[in-house]
Amino acid sequence: MKPSQKRGRKHKRQDASSAENGGGEVKDASLNESPLPLSPEPVSASETNPSPSRRNRGRGKKRRLNNQSEPTGGISQRLSLPQNGDCSNGLIVSGAMTSESIPAAPSWETVVKVVPSMDAVVKVFCVHTEPNFSLPWQRKRQYSSGSSGFIIGGRRVLTNAHSVEHHTQVKLKKRGSDTKYLATVLAIGTECDIALLTVNDDEFWEGVSPVEFGDLPALQDAVTVVGYPIGGDTISVTSGVVSRMEILSYVHGSTELLGLQIDAAINSGNSGGPAFNDKGRCVGIAFQSLKHEDAENIGYVIPTPVIGHFIQDYEKHNKYTGFPVIGIEWQKMENPDLRKKMGMESHQKGVRIRRIEPTAPESQVLKPSDIILSFDGVNIANDGTVPFRHGERIGFSYLISQKYTGDSALVKILRNKEIFEFNIKLAIHKKLIPGHIGGKPPSYFIVAGFVFTTVSVPYLRSEYGKEYEFDAPVKLLDKHLHAMAQSVDEQLVVVSQVLVSDINIGYEEIVNTQVLAFNGKPVKNLKCLAEMVENCDDEYMEFSLDYDQIVVLQTKTAKEATLDILTTHCIPSAMSDDLKN
Repeated sequence: MKPSQKRGRKHKRQDASSAENGGGEVKDASLNESPLPLSPEPVSASETNPSPSRRNRGRGKKRRLNNQSEPTGGISQRLSLPQNGDCSNGLIVSGAMTSESIPAAPSWETVVKVVPSMDAVVKVFCVHTEPNFSLPWQRKRQYSSGSSGFIIGGRRVLTNAHSVEHHTQVKLKKRGSDTKYLATVLAIGTECDIALLTVNDDEFWEGVSPVEFGDLPALQDAVTVVGYPIGGDTISVTSGVVSRMEILSYVHGSTELLGLQIDAAINSGNSGGPAFNDKGRCVGIAFQSLKHEDAENIGYVIPTPVIGHFIQDYEKHNKYTGFPVIGIEWQKMENPDLRKKMGMESHQKGVRIRRIEPTAPESQVLKPSDIILSFDGVNIANDGTVPFRHGERIGFSYLISQKYTGDSALVKILRNKEIFEFNIKLAIHKKLIPGHIGGKPPSYFIVAGFVFTTVSVPYLRSEYGKEYEFDAPVKLLDKHLHAMAQSVDEQLVVVSQVLVSDINIGYEEIVNTQVLAFNGKPVKNLKCLAEMVENCDDEYMEFSLDYDQIVVLQTKTAKEATLDILTTHCIPSAMSDDLKN
């Protein structure tokens, strides 16, 4: 007998080594050696009117967790005043001061610019209206945020994707200006957490020189992060050095790309701000940080190769197409007995293919247990790394991320002690449970009070909070981490909830349970289910669910009751617009 499922949250399991969002790193399923914990998660940009979540409808301040990830976007902060002593601009004034001891304020003519490109850094004001994935026929309450951005060539502005996600209005303000200019979002790269904006008003571009990009910095190179973080309204400058460079988990897009770790302070509101080198050239975009009791001053920057890929992708296709992947899961070949068993010579190195995505183009030529020896002529080591720069190695997924959607790559493999070479076409990875839905409203279908929808990472967050990795049902998590889509249009359809009515007595506690079949026919996706229900002429409708449950309803009575249920709950339609077409 299956225990009833509740929406309530379970006891949280704390991880001392977890990152800012309560996890460690997540490897992309397309290049996943083995599942890893989640990495620091950026939250929304500086919220001034956050929308209430489904789990906490109160308007009070939300409870903060020690290991909670923050985008470098920002939330409002209360400044405390000193208890004793005089107060001047929030600072304690002690001792006697005379007019002679106070230096004269410099005239505006004597102020020297420290960073010439600082005038190109702008403040981004955004109003967000997020979809309500738990109640997909409506949206959440709108809220405002503040973040950073900077002007580049071609009358364009770069910022973070999470800074303008689900935007309804975006405005930009230049340094030293009192005018906010309406901006248009040209492209949003969710995977790389970059967004491209523009402003139609010619006045915005007057007197500002665009930021120039520099080369990829080396370790210990000085960096200066410029932006508008919490703690004030004017521009802020923090400095540090490059402390690490590797493939990082981009939390907003649930992907892994090249990233820089720096020790300069990156706080909420710094999202989208540039990181300059000592020559005043931009070497990256601030986008997330690590908050943990055992870590200090760990911030992350999107480097110029990723930025350049995003910009060139937009210019090449007039839209953002994404970062291609090779749809495989692989295994290290560090064990000598394993290498010998697989027929590898002592001089040969590579990684073993564990599984191949059925929807990936390479599934036509590659096979499980093939050994990938090289990618585009670059030899792959037994630990899955390739040479990067002098004295450095990096994961071979870096080579794939340099390609564009539709590009081809030469892959050398070892199969049954024979070497083969294949030209494979690279494409976007199709996940059974996607990390995002591209800013579109969620799909839903309602019949007899049963709310059917598709599972995605935003849906899991909406239902179970940021720690959905611990609180979501085990079967959904297993599919999220390991399941592969068998076709490009396959979706994981669930009964999200049951809107209680006389027609569905006894089914009220069915929550987030996968729908496997309808009247004996497999459910491939939500549109398929909606069409089968709408065209059903049988006396009864039978839904086969996970955990060996079935739901049986009389067809005529169920369809008649649907309209009354929609009216009771003020739902405008029994299905989302994308299912009507």
